[in-house]
Amino acid sequence: MPDQTIKRSIRRYEQDWFRLLFRVRGSVIPAVMPRVLLCAVFSWGVLLLYSRGWPLSSPILGSLVPSLVLGLLLVFRTNTSYERFWEGRKLWGSVVNLTRNLARQMWVAIATPQPEDSEAKIAAVRLLPAFAVAMKLHLRGEPPDGELASLLTADQFAKLRQMNNPPLEIAFWLADYLQTQQAQGTLNPYQLTYCLETLDDLVDALGGCERILKTPMPVAYSIHLKQLLMLYCLALPFQMVDSVGWGTPLLVGLISFAVFGIEEIGIEIENPFGHDPNDLPLDTICRTMQQNIEDLISMMPTIEQWPFKAGL
Repeated sequence: MPDQTIKRSIRRYEQDWFRLLFRVRGSVIPAVMPRVLLCAVFSWGVLLLYSRGWPLSSPILGSLVPSLVLGLLLVFRTNTSYERFWEGRKLWGSVVNLTRNLARQMWVAIATPQPEDSEAKIAAVRLLPAFAVAMKLHLRGEPPDGELASLLTADQFAKLRQMNNPPLEIAFWLADYLQTQQAQGTLNPYQLTYCLETLDDLVDALGGCERILKTPMPVAYSIHLKQLLMLYCLALPFQMVDSVGWGTPLLVGLISFAVFGIEEIGIEIENPFGHDPNDLPLDTICRTMQQNIEDLISMMPTIEQWPFKAGL
């Protein structure tokens, strides 16, 4: 039985590998193809002129440019971009964990002696996935939408539409609710401290994502890198035309596709909060958080069902 499971896993992996091999959506092919065609056409022109006797072969170019361009591109560009992508994913992972912990603590710890108190607690707990949705929209530069409206009251949603930083306003509402519960005696000071510290960590995660978003790659570096990369690709046919001959355009196109593709991957993942296929799946993460909160509200008992009260 274990052998059959392993074989099925291997077969599924092979099928996925070949499916991804020929997949265009999510790849950088559409973005880099114009540049690749430009280099291939240029190399074809160099080949035609060389075949007519023009002295265009210059193998010495192969020892000057590649190490500089490829080293700068592959090491610095890709590492820096992936570091931003991975840091954004870690920050959103912390948002998920902090939201679950704070929701659990609020749901169990806050006493609800009156029916309206229970309704207020449910509304407050739903502010946590609302914070995540507002954070997603804020990082994308989008206004509050219907997804966020379903988690808020009409007054709250109208107020958020006027705010420059909606997730920060939601964090303020949560802190105000927690302080009110402590003043009413339904939340003891130790639980309040824990909840406020967790809320602070959520705001810190928001600040970390804003730092990634508002710290673009230096313009001078991007310009210089593109210039060096184009110089490298346009120099390729002069290096190959004598030894490769009529295969020069094809080989230049393949090499150009490789190096332009790596640069384009770095461009796509340096801001991981958008809608591109290679960005973080923020919509899925937010939906998962909403489902987790709704499960918590529907399944976990209220504090009145336990043999202790808050503050004891």
